Amino acid sequence: MKKKISVVIPTYNEEANVVSLSKAIIEVMERDLSNYDYEILFIDNHSKDNTKALLRGLCANNKKIKAIFNAKNFGQARSPVYGMKQAYGDCVVRMCADFQDPVEMIPKFVKEWEDGHKIVIGIKSASKERKGMYWIRSCYYKLINKITDIDHIEQFTGFGLYDRKFVDVVRDLHDPMPYLRGIIAELGFDYKAIEYTQPKRRAGKSKNNFYSLYDYAMIGITSYSKVVMRLATFAGFIIGGLSMIAAIVYLVLKLMYWNRFSAGVAPMVIGMFFLGALQLFFIGFLGEYVLSINTRVLDRPLVVEEERLNFDEEESDSEKKAQGRKV
Repeated sequence: MKKKISVVIPTYNEEANVVSLSKAIIEVMERDLSNYDYEILFIDNHSKDNTKALLRGLCANNKKIKAIFNAKNFGQARSPVYGMKQAYGDCVVRMCADFQDPVEMIPKFVKEWEDGHKIVIGIKSASKERKGMYWIRSCYYKLINKITDIDHIEQFTGFGLYDRKFVDVVRDLHDPMPYLRGIIAELGFDYKAIEYTQPKRRAGKSKNNFYSLYDYAMIGITSYSKVVMRLATFAGFIIGGLSMIAAIVYLVLKLMYWNRFSAGVAPMVIGMFFLGALQLFFIGFLGEYVLSINTRVLDRPLVVEEERLNFDEEESDSEKKAQGRKV
């Protein structure tokens, strides 16, 4: 039997891309990977535009194209991982729907996979996106590498190929807030990285904003870093010691120059605002950790499905055992 390649594509308001992307993937599969079977699995995160209708049409015309419709938007961290869990090919290729993950990379991933690499990932060596955003992402990757206990992969967005053995590891995880980059670094096999230049989004607008990117960054930090909260402890000791020294210095100066030395209120006001800001900063981070713990303790499903298309009964029975449930 032919080996099967599952291509998983999360979507949200991608009406301008899903049809052309499916055509591009099919063309690459039939031209360069004709000795493999394949499936294309779209997991839609409750799109508000015409994406669902277009996916229904694609599924009706091609049984190799599957679709899962979420009951609501479950965020950019949960839906893609859930889609991977529903793919049962010999390997899974995960890519975005906006053409910023080049379709032409799939044959390169498969070649490295056949050479024995269980995980083959795409690393951005350059990007045609906005320079400011690329710089911010680079700073985040460097920061999280310094404050976490594992080696995070810089300029990696999740685009890559994953052997079924690794997907089975992900499938067995019961994490309601999965952070795939951390999972690969912590639990994955040795990976092969292939560099590429990230093109601009072909059509439509990015759904990411400051809040969604901040939320995803906090998932990575709170899941894999102890440094931030330990900094609060160290800062408390250091500032406490400095305050004690400053108090002694002020006392000595006052005793020596009682009539001439006036401390004034400015140092007290500045110190109060500084300490207040520092406390709010670390209380905010503590709140992020508490929210992360709360989400994991509740252990809710990754997503709730509204409908799935082109899944036969045998596949559906096995996939229902994964996280999530039907409504």
